[in-house]
Amino acid sequence: MFKSSSDFIAHLKQLSKDSWLLGPDNQRLAAQAKEQFHALIQSYRDNQPPIVLLATSDSAEFLAGFVAACAANCPTFLGNPHWSAPEWQQVCDQVQPDIILGKLAGELEREHGQYPGQKLQAKEKLKAPTPGQIMIPTGGSSGQVRFAIHTWQTLTASVRGFQQYFETDVINSCCTLPLYHVSGLMQLMRSLLTGGKLAIVPLKQLDFQRPEFDPADFFISLVPTQLQRLLQNPEAIVWLSQFRTVLLGGAPAWDDLLATVRQHQIRLAPTYGMTETASQVATLKPQDFLAGKLGCGQALPHAKIWIVDSQSQPVEPGHLGAIVIQSAAVAAGYYGELGGEAQEFQAQRFQTDDLGYLDTEGYLHIVGRASRKIITGGENVFPDEVEAVIRATGLVADVCVVGLPDRHWGEVVTAVYVSENASDSSSSSALNSSHPNLAHPNLAHPHLAQLQQAIAPSLSKFKQPKRWIAVEKLPRNPQGKINYGWLKALGD
Repeated sequence: MFKSSSDFIAHLKQLSKDSWLLGPDNQRLAAQAKEQFHALIQSYRDNQPPIVLLATSDSAEFLAGFVAACAANCPTFLGNPHWSAPEWQQVCDQVQPDIILGKLAGELEREHGQYPGQKLQAKEKLKAPTPGQIMIPTGGSSGQVRFAIHTWQTLTASVRGFQQYFETDVINSCCTLPLYHVSGLMQLMRSLLTGGKLAIVPLKQLDFQRPEFDPADFFISLVPTQLQRLLQNPEAIVWLSQFRTVLLGGAPAWDDLLATVRQHQIRLAPTYGMTETASQVATLKPQDFLAGKLGCGQALPHAKIWIVDSQSQPVEPGHLGAIVIQSAAVAAGYYGELGGEAQEFQAQRFQTDDLGYLDTEGYLHIVGRASRKIITGGENVFPDEVEAVIRATGLVADVCVVGLPDRHWGEVVTAVYVSENASDSSSSSALNSSHPNLAHPNLAHPHLAQLQQAIAPSLSKFKQPKRWIAVEKLPRNPQGKINYGWLKALGD
């Protein structure tokens, strides 16, 4: 932690001399951060820093704004440039920023108010955020945008745990993930705090150009859909195999994907973490992965993980239960939604919605999300298991299993999938106009009978999907996560 904001700016200036950021102009970025820092300091009112909303898709602009806001001790909200207009309205009502930084500022000012100087007149005034808080967006179960409340200290704790676990002082990162998301932001923090280099590389760029640095010195973070895409390119496979470590998180990985990675001897490290924990709190080390171990590995030094039953009592190794995390990197809670109080976590302790177990060696295994569990005819079905079996057939390019309402079964197990030959699904069934890119159920799909037959030996009858819906594309965000609310609407 830096003793003062001037120390932080000086640190960034020194890093810029060392060309820590690969690609953008380091000197220009440092100068822009310093300029914005002084502008923010001048915006203080009654010794209170302005509330900043960082809204940009430009990585260099994000870096300058984030560094300036943190150095100025501003409560800072990270915005997702891909939010829809109603989501931006919700965020602006909730945040009531004094200043918007970034390329989207002009558009948001026109739509939602004038900045700086005039705050939005929200329906209900929220308690002002504490100076220095860093609000990272995450989707809530309600489908509304909410923010996990972090600080420089919680993010630093995550970086130190990463350093210790991987036994490295300097962390160099190749970032293909958006910086407003915790998985991208923590790559920035690791480089900033350890003096490492940061290469920001859009995934599309990797289709035709490899960055000019030695991968052997770098960590790269990917989500499963990104990894699957890169494995289709022989040159990308060679490139990935040269990395010190390929971190994999954001969504469950399927067995055949992991098998392909092992076949190519890529040093993969499956991870477990979330926005509320400032990224990963458990990781399977590459040597364990290549040796055939499964799961998400052991807890990092800054975290403690245990499993509890329905009464919140710890269970023995091998027993399924809810995952609980205690860590100095856990968020303080969620910034209060409009009209409600902030939800706080107790003593850096967070009970997740995830279900899993610890084996006798302390390795964490994820089974699925409690909120995604399907109860059909009184039986419990975990979608991750069904999805893995469907993927293993090789007959689908993508799949998501959800429970849709049913009068007889309560919920019916439903597979929403993209055919391995996606053009078949689009030509063989009419599009549902209320759900763009979604096709009507089509039991006559060329591969469907074969698909149903292929999964039968591996799944109990009650786990096998009773409904199949062919789609052109699943609604995934840049981190590979599904918009479940959108798919659930198929049952309306």
